[in-house]
Formats: sequence, C-alpha cells, structure tokens
Amino acid sequence: MFSMPRMFTGIIQYVGRVESVADVAGGRRIDVDLGQLAEGLIVGASVAVDGVCLTASRITGNRTEFDVVPQTLKQTTLGELAAGSEVNLEPAISADAALDGHIVQGHIDATANLAGIDRGGDGVMMTLTVAGELTDQMVPAGSIALAGVSLTLAKVEPGRFFVALVPTTLERTTLRNLRAGSRLNVELDIIGKYVRRHLENLAGKAGPLTMENLRQAGFA
Repeated sequence: MFSMPRMFTGIIQYVGRVESVADVAGGRRIDVDLGQLAEGLIVGASVAVDGVCLTASRITGNRTEFDVVPQTLKQTTLGELAAGSEVNLEPAISADAALDGHIVQGHIDATANLAGIDRGGDGVMMTLTVAGELTDQMVPAGSIALAGVSLTLAKVEPGRFFVALVPTTLERTTLRNLRAGSRLNVELDIIGKYVRRHLENLAGKAGPLTMENLRQAGFA
C-alpha cells in the first residue's frame, strides 16, 4: 500500500519543555513535554525538535522520549539541551497536507550564530553569521528554517544573513529568548538545494559552479 511521505512546514505548533537528558548507549535520550501535541502521537512518529527530525521512542502521557545519535548531537544544537530548556515542536504532516510555511525536511545543514538583534517597532531584525558556502545558497525573500521556524530572508551577504521576526513569531516560538551569541539550527530551502545540485551536474567537467562555468555550459 502506498504511503504518503512525511515532512514539516516550519510552522511551530507548540513550545515544549525538556524534562530530562540522559546519556545512553549509542547517544543521548531526551525527554520532552509535548503538551497537547502528544495526543494521538504514536511510537515511531516523527517530530521536529528545534528543527531536527526525531523519532518518538516512548510516550508517557504528555512526555515523549527521543533517542539522538552522536552525529546529530555534534552537528546541531540538541547537544546543548538540558532539563528546563524550551524547544520548538512540530509534528510531521503528509506531503499532501496544506503548506502554510515551506517544505522543511528536518535535516540540519549547519548552525548559525546570532550576531545581533535590532528591536525596532513591533518586530525584530536578527543578524546571523554562517559559513560562506551556506549564504551562497540563500536568496533574499527566499525561505529558511531557523530552529525549526519557517522564516523569510530579508537580506543576504557573504557569511551573514538577516531575518525579520513579527510579534506572532516571537510569541509562539523560542526565538523570543535568543541573545547575541546564541546558536540556531539552519536548514536551507530544499528547492534551492535541488536546483544547485542540478546545475552542478550540468556544469559537469567545467568545474565548480561559477558564472563563467555556467556560461560555458550555455546557461548565461
């Protein structure tokens, strides 16, 4: 029987609280209070925790345990979680469901550092720094997921980017708690990654993906 693939949208459904963190064989077990999101959740279901796709391994009331492997702990901010930490939560949806944010897989590309916060009017503008190869794959007004939150890129420069947060986003996510120096999980837009990969394949033997090589391949 055909099963519709699962994904996320970057629209946070609940801010949960980490109840406990324990080292176990093969990684770390994180116990999270999912609140109302635990209703109807089954073992084996996928939940995005601060943007990282995790599998529910045990459910007791509103609390759900997730087992996290060392590579994920190292490459994301989940390794920094402790009892009392707040986390953005979104249960997976089927790919044919309504898409309010953008397509998010829960596969983190890197972490970004929050370099500055400009609080003006009702909103907030955040400046974040990340490796240059990541900003090469971003476009102004394009989509990005930060700590699991679907956001629009306001501006992109080599090695840094800017996002604007409206009051609703601040109220409904952990982004309201961020301070300069905080790290956030980053997932780039999957559509942009597919386009880049396709162009790299087409450029082929011409070498790296540059404007000159694209011209030689007939794209500019």
